[in-house]
Parts: sequence; C-alpha cells; structure tokens
Amino acid sequence: MENCGLIHVYTGAGKGKSTAAFGLCLRASGWGLRSAIVQFMKSGQDCGEILACSALPLIDFYCYGSERFLSKGDNPCAEDQELARQALSKARELLADSAVDLLVLDELGNAIYFGLVSEEEALALLRHKRPEQELVLTGRNMPQALIELADLVTEMTEIKHQYQKGRKARKGIEY
Repeated sequence: MENCGLIHVYTGAGKGKSTAAFGLCLRASGWGLRSAIVQFMKSGQDCGEILACSALPLIDFYCYGSERFLSKGDNPCAEDQELARQALSKARELLADSAVDLLVLDELGNAIYFGLVSEEEALALLRHKRPEQELVLTGRNMPQALIELADLVTEMTEIKHQYQKGRKARKGIEY
C-alpha cells in the first residue's frame, strides 16, 4: 500500500456508515490488504457482517459491546465502560500493528457521545496512526475536532427509511 494512509469519517443520522466502512474492508481484502474492525458499543450478536467476515482471512473483527442498546439520555453502566476501555486498548494495538493496512473504529462517534471514550482519547488514537495506515471512524455525533483532522468526511443523511413506517430491521439487509 502506498505511504499515504488517510483518515475517513462516516457520520450523520442516516443509515449506511458501518456498511460503507465494511465495504471498504471488502475492497481492500480483494487487493490483498489486511483490515481490522473494532466495534464500540456492539456485541456482535446477530450480525451478518461478522458472519461474512469470518470467512475472509484478511478481515479481523473485534466487538466490544453489551447486549443492551443505549439511547439518548441513557447512562452507560460499568460493563459498557469496561468494554469501551477494551476496545480502546485493541485499537491502540492494531494502530501499532504493521500488518494492519486498514483499521475501522466502528461507532466511535457514539462511544464519545455517551462518554465511554473521551474526545482526547480519540484524538490520541488519530495521532498514533501510522502514515501508511488507512483509518476509518464511524458513528453519529462525531466531534468537530475529529472531523477537522480527517482527510475524507461523509455525512449520511436520512431522507426516507422503512423505520418511519414502523417496519422492523430485516435479517441479511439491515443486520
């Protein structure tokens, strides 16, 4: 890989942030590049992406989340905080690993929003990125400081979605 790794941010209220990041990993895998995905606040249960990636030797998946879902106004519990610490530790390890060409920190924006990761901790991760490594950050509510450090920023905007009509997420499509 060329010595020009960029920082990507996929943020916004619309759907598709994680899907875009995983698609980038799939593309990288096709070219023989190793990817790692660290998921904040997701347990990995009932996740089609993990099932698919388990069959791809160049994509490693690490999930650090409890079974419960956090909504605006919820307070994270001690388990949530410990899992976020573990995710941060794994992210630091993978940033230092020269075998990892592409690292995705999935739902980092939400982890910051809920106070599981401080903005300073996230900025420190970005500062430790190797020059040749591609780094992708996803999640709603991405802090402006991270957006400013990024090279590529995409904001997903929800215009219309089936959830608005009360339809549930479908296995194999939304998860």
